[in-house]
Amino acid sequence: MSLLFRQHIEQIISLTDDEYTEILSYFKPKTYKKHQFIVQQEEPVSQEYFILKGLVKSYITGDDGKEHIIQFAMENWWVTDYQAYVNKEPATYNIDCVEATELLSITSEQKTLLCQRFHKMEHFFRVKATSGYIALQKRILSFMHQDTEQRYRQLFEQYPTLFQRVPKAMIASYLGVSRETLSRLSVK
Repeated sequence: MSLLFRQHIEQIISLTDDEYTEILSYFKPKTYKKHQFIVQQEEPVSQEYFILKGLVKSYITGDDGKEHIIQFAMENWWVTDYQAYVNKEPATYNIDCVEATELLSITSEQKTLLCQRFHKMEHFFRVKATSGYIALQKRILSFMHQDTEQRYRQLFEQYPTLFQRVPKAMIASYLGVSRETLSRLSVK
């Protein structure tokens, strides 16, 4: 567990053993079962999560009861409802486990203390936030400039293992198309 997290951090900053031990103390390990909620719409969001093992989806449910998947997050990804987490507002969407999931969680208060204690962690989180923003920007642009098949191919090229881990109905929801439309597409 801790080796994976350390490797993740050290892709951006270097740490001594003592620094890493202290940094890890700011986080709490958590485990969730398949289909268990991590964040629920309208509930407070007090934690940000690093995924050690497993897969989650962030989504809203429309008035018609249909799920609209905003994001998948898997190993080495950070996830929460950031608007709710940062602004101390109720969650705007749900995050639940597609697979049994092991996480490290940190509260906003602990994150602030961690960054005050280790300024290089502030740099780390800034780099991660910027990367997340860029990924979101690319996703929005793909909806504006690509057809369904192009978005499907791009998703497959970026995350081929995702297609082995989630049902096609979830992929369709993420791409904003029906399951029937998705079944007509294939990666060549």
